[in-house]
Amino acid sequence: MEKLKIATRKSVLAMWQSEHIRDKILSRYPQIAVELTGMKTKGDVILDTPLAKIGGKGLFTKELEDSMLSGETHIAVHSLKDVPVVFPEGLVLAAICSREDVRDAMLSEKYAKFEDLPEGARVGTTSLRRKMQLLAMRPDLEIISLRGNVQTRLRKLKEGEFDAIILAMAGVNRLNLRSEVAHIVPFELDQMVPAMGQGALGIEAREDSEILNLIEFLKDEKAVIETTVERDFVAMLEGGCQVPIGVNANLNGDKIEIRAVVGLPDGSESIRENIVAQKSEWKSVGAELGRIFIGKGAKELLKRAEEMANI
Repeated sequence: MEKLKIATRKSVLAMWQSEHIRDKILSRYPQIAVELTGMKTKGDVILDTPLAKIGGKGLFTKELEDSMLSGETHIAVHSLKDVPVVFPEGLVLAAICSREDVRDAMLSEKYAKFEDLPEGARVGTTSLRRKMQLLAMRPDLEIISLRGNVQTRLRKLKEGEFDAIILAMAGVNRLNLRSEVAHIVPFELDQMVPAMGQGALGIEAREDSEILNLIEFLKDEKAVIETTVERDFVAMLEGGCQVPIGVNANLNGDKIEIRAVVGLPDGSESIRENIVAQKSEWKSVGAELGRIFIGKGAKELLKRAEEMANI
């Protein structure tokens, strides 16, 4: 292969991620030209509507997938948490790369700790998962939908529209935002369970052996095991990217610690479990945990959550 084309969203974070993968490929294969093809997705264009109301699944991936299927590009670099668990025919999740910090974080210009937020504080997030867990901890907060790229969200915070906003620590670290905001406070995993795949980059590719062999080296075993558990859990619940589901698997030695939560966006009801499994169980434990949640009424709860989100 003489040239590899990477489909990417045009946001600063998406471009960082794609350039990061491009540099890894060039380091491995200096003889190959690697080209980025930037494009806007539906999720980038429709900014005045909460994600849950405009479809959820595939909002940040469909246009990139269409470009691969048409032959315009070969691979796409995604934040794995944005990637649905089912792929169009002809495309596969070809590699999952080593993981950044998986936690969510509060960013604020005024408040150094989550507990310091005043009653009725305005907190910005698009995620129903984050909203659910924030309101479970602090029912007094006013959670306001916050769309747009990272720079747009930071500008709104600095202009005083919000007392705090919630971002993934992975994005904070990748864009080196620590010097741009007065206070960046990560949540512990027991406070806020991350989204499936959070902190990992997923490489989607055409089902072509030449392409798949080329990027095989990008796979990280630990990230593959952890995110497979998480994605299997969400797949069993048939939950998309925009329903209130949090799940995190952490491989440590021969043990996998798994935290999971589902609930209503207003934080009034939830099902939460923490379990420890053997590493050898990684191909089955995500689905098994999903079945435990189903037995506790998770599907009915998520149906109510979806109805609540679409009001």
